[in-house]
Amino acid sequence: MRIERALTGVWAYVRSAPGTYVWLGVLFVTTVALHHMSPEFEQHFLRRRSTNIHELSRTPVRVLLASAMWIAGGHWVPYALLYTVVHAPAERWLGTARWLAVCALAHVLASVISEAVLLKAIRDGVAPYSAVNTLDIGVSYALAGVVGVLAYRISVPWRYGYLPAVLVCFGLPLAAGPTFTDVGHFAAVLVGLGCRPLVRGRGKAWNPKETPAGIRG
Repeated sequence: MRIERALTGVWAYVRSAPGTYVWLGVLFVTTVALHHMSPEFEQHFLRRRSTNIHELSRTPVRVLLASAMWIAGGHWVPYALLYTVVHAPAERWLGTARWLAVCALAHVLASVISEAVLLKAIRDGVAPYSAVNTLDIGVSYALAGVVGVLAYRISVPWRYGYLPAVLVCFGLPLAAGPTFTDVGHFAAVLVGLGCRPLVRGRGKAWNPKETPAGIRG
């Protein structure tokens, strides 16, 4: 009976964030597909779906969509946890349409900004020309953007602890030999913070002292 009740609760939670778990399901399928590819073919396959400079200059819409459907490295379980902790609460709070808008803005803008930084590095001679084909694929920019927008879900004064922690976490790599993906992650967090208009009318901010239930929609 307890197991049945627990499964019912899990299913109810999944249904409350349909976009999150449909996306996670797609990532599961694509991750399984990657595990059936040879390492050489996998690199070629992912590079064609990467938001690198070469592909963005040719088919930007295609690669921006495709890159959000694959996980570099092939490890799905950590993302299942992150989607449940970050994306699901955000979707329940914002609603699927607004949550998806934050994800899309963070993914697209961070991809473009990070590749623009890399392009400048190539032109300045700091990075080799071969970097135009650098593999840049995955869902981390959207995840970082949602981490940013969740700052508005937490009430003051707790927000003043959450926000600096997020900025430090994503900002430290920029101070220690940053890569273009470090720039992209930090840009995605800022995009999430810039999505404040999307949180209007979404209810009272969560106060950790008032409920132990966590960030809920």
